[in-house]
Amino acid sequence: MASHSSTLLSSPTFAPFSSHRPHHPPNLSTLRFSHPIRRKPNLALRCSVSIEKEVPETERPFTFLRDSDDSTHSSSSSSSSSSSSVRARFETMIRSAQDSVCEAIEAIEGGPKFKEDVWSRPGGGGGISRVLQDGNVFEKAGVNVSVVYGVMPPEAYRAAKGSASDQKPGPVPFFAAGVSSVLHPKNPFAPTLHFNYRYFETDAPKDVPGAPRQWWFGGGTDFTPAYIFEEDVKHFHSIQKQACDKFDPSFYPRFKKWCDDYFYIKGC
Repeated sequence: MASHSSTLLSSPTFAPFSSHRPHHPPNLSTLRFSHPIRRKPNLALRCSVSIEKEVPETERPFTFLRDSDDSTHSSSSSSSSSSSSVRARFETMIRSAQDSVCEAIEAIEGGPKFKEDVWSRPGGGGGISRVLQDGNVFEKAGVNVSVVYGVMPPEAYRAAKGSASDQKPGPVPFFAAGVSSVLHPKNPFAPTLHFNYRYFETDAPKDVPGAPRQWWFGGGTDFTPAYIFEEDVKHFHSIQKQACDKFDPSFYPRFKKWCDDYFYIKGC
């Protein structure tokens, strides 16, 4: 089984919080928009990140952002380059993407609809989970968005940004938002598809006032056929190349090589 992936704007130093897909040799070709991760994630650091428990909600809010971040929704005078503006714009983008994907899938299904769960967290943030199961075309399809706040220990922060080990200790607040999906068609000759796009940002450590914020964009799309049809692979990569070429024609070959390296385990 071959896996084909594209990953957008991922940081090469942000290994502890990067998604890790199953590793397969690149039987045909793969595409990943990030440097290969060259070190194993520290699972102990992952577990020590503090995030509040989810609370079910009965309806979707206008935004999951905290009031301090949401000012750009109602104030046209805010700078588009501000951190809160990026947070607001990214939330708008991922929620729009969720709506678009779900509408397209429901149109293909011709009847079956997604079931939706909305959740929030007391300190701010939340998400929308949508699942379609036992459809006419898809055995199961999930499309989720999340906007979360939390606090990470200094060890995780140093591992994420590659900072010096003598940095002053202290908890580091963070913000993360993303959209993800896994689509499993009923037809075994149709490929499974996964995508995940995210934005992650840390505030300055609480005991290092004035320190700059750190931020990352990342994510990708995985095309995983059980039966490989060359025309499907060509179509998948042509769409990825079209997206890359809108910004820089060097992106596709450069990022594809990163992906080939990432998905290949030497010595296996």
